[in-house]
Amino acid sequence: DLPLRHRSSVHISTVGSNNMRISWVTDDRKAPSVVEYGKSRGNYTVSTTGDHATYRYFFYKSGAIHHVTIGPLAPSTTYHYRCGKAGDEFTLKTPPASLPIELVVIGDLGQTGWTASTLSHIGGADYDMLLLPGDLSYADTQQPLWDSFGRLVQPLASARPWMVTEGNHEVEALPVVGFAPFVAYNARWRMPHEESGSASNLYYSFDMAGGAAHVVMLGSYTEFEQGSEQLTFLAGRWTRRGSTTTRPTAGARCSSPLATAATGKGLLSSSSRITSQRTCRCSGRRASGTVG
Repeated sequence: DLPLRHRSSVHISTVGSNNMRISWVTDDRKAPSVVEYGKSRGNYTVSTTGDHATYRYFFYKSGAIHHVTIGPLAPSTTYHYRCGKAGDEFTLKTPPASLPIELVVIGDLGQTGWTASTLSHIGGADYDMLLLPGDLSYADTQQPLWDSFGRLVQPLASARPWMVTEGNHEVEALPVVGFAPFVAYNARWRMPHEESGSASNLYYSFDMAGGAAHVVMLGSYTEFEQGSEQLTFLAGRWTRRGSTTTRPTAGARCSSPLATAATGKGLLSSSSRITSQRTCRCSGRRASGTVG
């Protein structure tokens, strides 16, 4: 395992129609939150500055968690980038601007032998984006496991956008000693909630394939009762997409089935029912997929 000074836990996510957020961790809390990037190896034509933060959990103090949004980027294009003006070069490929688009959907990833098998399957696939609706590191209050998880997924998560949402293993709340829920998750895995009009990093939505499809990522472990902000947000997504007949909604994902107090019935499928990695293609006419 690489020490944190080597810029670990590098991962990327989509922001808006043509931007990417680059996130990483350093043990040097004064390291610059800067990403340099370009279309040729070692030739960085653009430099962008972002921000960083840290958090504490009992005796654990995180490294500096950096987030930098780069772009605008061209679709279906390879970029080479470097974090913090030093260290290794990484390579990413942006998603296409039109259908079809190849997605990988996984859940309950953790850090086991099965995790290694799943990541190996994903590494052998030609895909554009990964969706992970809940239960990432299985840290369950053991904060160093967040660091080891970041190093584990970095080879894949630094190359294609990983769009995630939280599960019960991300809660980590200890109200007796004043630890709020989702502190580590929110600090490390910042998703485009503000850009999609969400009040919380625990649920959000985004367009893909140039707006031809829309994905809603919901939070099973934040309020979903009638009148809640999340339910209002979801209703707004359906209303928005329903009024645009040329842009179909791809669907919604969450960690566990959601139910409303009014019906008591589950509304959406969940990652807890995903027992293997799935690769699927979304096109204008149909969706096809394979299970690995």
